[in-house]
Amino acid sequence: MAKDAGKKITIKLVRSHIARPAKQRAVLIGLGLTKVNKQVVRSDTPEIRGMINKVSHLVSVENA
Repeated sequence: MAKDAGKKITIKLVRSHIARPAKQRAVLIGLGLTKVNKQVVRSDTPEIRGMINKVSHLVSVENA
């Protein structure tokens, strides 16, 4: 089990996914972000961080 398994981050969609490439929309759906200003709490894992890096211009991230 990972050392940082207990760490959580809050991800908020701050810009719309309209007129974005399909891959970016798929990443947002994978994160659970479907509407602007929606917030989700996810574990801070390398996989989630990689997804955030793909759409960093559309989301804001805070430590939960």
